[in-house]
Amino acid sequence: MRRVAPDVLARAGAVRLVILDVDGVLTDGRIIYGTGGMELKAFDVRDGHGVKMFHRAGLRTAILTGRTSEVVARRAEELGIADVVQNAKDKLAAYRELLARHALADAQVACVGDDVTDLPLFARAGLAVAVPGAAPEARAAAHYVTRRAGGRGAVREVLDLILKAQGLWAEALARYGV
Repeated sequence: MRRVAPDVLARAGAVRLVILDVDGVLTDGRIIYGTGGMELKAFDVRDGHGVKMFHRAGLRTAILTGRTSEVVARRAEELGIADVVQNAKDKLAAYRELLARHALADAQVACVGDDVTDLPLFARAGLAVAVPGAAPEARAAAHYVTRRAGGRGAVREVLDLILKAQGLWAEALARYGV
């Protein structure tokens, strides 16, 4: 693991829920349209496995996105992400709803985003994370900027960081005989 600032590790140690944006975070941000209304997005399989490992450790993830896509609903179902908020015109209101639903405080939440629409969440979350291709304002507001790009392992990097900060990494690997 790369050297991570002690304050970031402390913040990661308190996280119980990670809220993920989709376009630019779970994907590389591109949307491909085909005929007949087909929409394509590419997801990184390592991110998906990281989500499953995170859930096995007793931690939660949620998706919070301003767009609506059948592809996102399908990916969330595959990964066991129960909290999926699409078409969120007010991300902060949706964030507050998620915290209330799970009886969590801001300090127990990490938000991973890539644009100015994520700034209200970054201002409140205990751990705000941006991807390298994020808007400059998002990178500046983040406590941590991933090395991996959105749609290319950034989510896995964040989830692994949290598991390690909480001392859950060895237990997560034990499932694989490591």
